Amino acid sequence: MGRVVASLAVFVCFGVLACGSGNGISELSVEERFERAKALFQEEQFLEAVNEFNIITLQYQGSAVADDAQFYLGECRFERGEYLLAAFEYEQLKRNTPASPLVPEGQYKLALCYYNLSPQSHLDQQYTLKSIDAFQSFVEYYPGHTRAPEAEEKIRELNARLAKKEFDTARLYATLGYSRSAMLYYDGVIEKFHDTEYAPLAHLGKVEALIDRKRYGDAKKGLERFFSLYSDSVLRARGDRLKTIIDDFLTKE
Repeated sequence: MGRVVASLAVFVCFGVLACGSGNGISELSVEERFERAKALFQEEQFLEAVNEFNIITLQYQGSAVADDAQFYLGECRFERGEYLLAAFEYEQLKRNTPASPLVPEGQYKLALCYYNLSPQSHLDQQYTLKSIDAFQSFVEYYPGHTRAPEAEEKIRELNARLAKKEFDTARLYATLGYSRSAMLYYDGVIEKFHDTEYAPLAHLGKVEALIDRKRYGDAKKGLERFFSLYSDSVLRARGDRLKTIIDDFLTKE
């Protein structure tokens, strides 16, 4: 996918370069061309702005506005909802001008591109994972950035999406009677997503699966762990009902 996007971007760039040389504005300075492109962007003429920004990045790579033009290429694509192309442009900013003051914002917007591509929990989550990685890199490199709290919140949201997918899979296996497989997925939620709303649900789900397999001793230990971690949980009543089932069996032995 990355090679396809890169090839498309290069094709567009060279096509634009060929068209831009004969449009009567080739005598503009790079600064004037940048201001023209920025005006087009502000007027939401994004494709026309892309043409101008592309010429700057190709013909004036060493200029003072080259990094700005590269950033705005990402912004144009982002505003058009072309998130894969936008991600490519933000990556180019990081790669070609790593010292640019625009790189932190570019890193955040890169993560936001994948965030916008992240689907509902039951679908493939490759873009969710990409977004989490990008947001985590942003927070690690720029912890004092004003957008850092937003990035952390989005990481929590995306982790909850992954947790839901794993929890739903566990619940499906449990419904089908595959309690052993269900427990593997419940364990995945417990270990990887312990700070999400699905963790206490996974603890109780695992206890129920252990009861289903008649492993009452292990179920008791699992329930004790649930009570110690979530003593004030709204799920406590459900835990109390499971405790009654377990205690009734163990007292009969």
